[in-house]
Amino acid sequence: MQLSDLVNDGYMEKKDLNCAETMLYGANKVYKLGLDPQALKVAAGFGGGMGIEATCGALTGAVMVLGRIFAKEKGHDTPRLKELCAQFLEEYRRQMGYIDCKPLKDRYRTEDLECRKVVLKAAEILEQLIAGESGG
Repeated sequence: MQLSDLVNDGYMEKKDLNCAETMLYGANKVYKLGLDPQALKVAAGFGGGMGIEATCGALTGAVMVLGRIFAKEKGHDTPRLKELCAQFLEEYRRQMGYIDCKPLKDRYRTEDLECRKVVLKAAEILEQLIAGESGG
C-alpha cells in the first residue's frame, strides 16, 4: 500500500487526523519510519497551516517525512535534504497553485471530502520524490 492509497481511502477522516498528522502517521505506516506515538505528536500543531492558515499542514508533514527518511543526523549534515524539500514544495505549487492553507482550502476543500484533494496531491508528489531519490 502507498501513502496516496491511505489518503484516498479516507485515512485522515477515519483516524480524525489533521493534514500534517495524516502525512506523518501515514508515512510512518507505509515507509516503516519507526516513529512511536509520542514522536508522532510533533505533527499536531502543524494542521490548519500552523493554526493561522500559513504553509499547508500536508506540506509541513511531508517535509517532516523527508527529514526522517533522508537526514543523516541533522539538516546541516544533509545538504541534499534542503534540495529535496525545495523540489517537493516547488512541484506542489506548480501543480496546485499554492502552498499556503488558506488559498488551498478556498480552491480545493469540499464539504464531503474536506481537504483530501490537497493531502492526496502532497502524498503523490512525496511518493514520487522518495521513489526517485531511493532509486525505486
